[in-house]
Amino acid sequence: MPELPEVETTMSALQPFVEKKIVSVDIKNRNLRWKIEKDFENNISNKKIISITRRAKYIIFNMLDGFIILHLGMSGNIRIQDLKSNIYKKHDHIIFYLKDKKIIYNDIRRFGSIHFTHDLKDHFLIKNLGPEPLSKDFNKKYLFDISRKSKTNIKNFIMNQKVVVGVGNIYASEALFHAGINPNRTTNSISEDDCKRLVKSIKNILKVAIKMGGTTLKDFYSVDGSEGYFKIKLKVYGRENKKCRSCKGVISKIVLNQRSTFYCDNCQK
Repeated sequence: MPELPEVETTMSALQPFVEKKIVSVDIKNRNLRWKIEKDFENNISNKKIISITRRAKYIIFNMLDGFIILHLGMSGNIRIQDLKSNIYKKHDHIIFYLKDKKIIYNDIRRFGSIHFTHDLKDHFLIKNLGPEPLSKDFNKKYLFDISRKSKTNIKNFIMNQKVVVGVGNIYASEALFHAGINPNRTTNSISEDDCKRLVKSIKNILKVAIKMGGTTLKDFYSVDGSEGYFKIKLKVYGRENKKCRSCKGVISKIVLNQRSTFYCDNCQK
């Protein structure tokens, strides 16, 4: 699944289309995770894109009188084509026509979604989200205070979008490794010093991943078709039974909340 760095990479690649007008949109398949609203086309046709931003894992197209909310889901990706190009792929579900380009949304599994809203902050996908991990609001005190009553494991806790947004499975495993915290530890057992290390680790991991274009697994490619390169930096994720890169231990794999979780027993207490 594309995580925050991949979404940030996609959002950044779309910046040349700010101040461009969406002339029209062709919806080939309305049946994504949520069915696309019947008035979606009318709401965005002949409307200028004022800015393109990100909130959590959502790409936001800010229009003059509303917002397009796009989520890539498990396998969604966006590509750009010249307007005259007639090359299409299976699972191309939405085509935005601009003056000289096409923005195409492709999603094999159809777990992504796209919505139009006049009120972004009150939209059901946005209104209950936690702070951005790279913001000042996500800090040691915040994480420590909010963790006191939770008895879930710490990995599941930091993946909860109501706690902090955008920390998906890959980066949760990596951040916990760098912070020296076992993913199976009960959240309310985490100390204030643990929170300080974990917040710093999450911020550092995400910054490096964004800089390197995200992590390529099976489905993610950036808008220009290039792969992410953060995978060469992974310390634990996907490295079951391999030697730890920080000690002489071996990377273990367990399943927490139906998610593969990787860690080093020796480095993470």
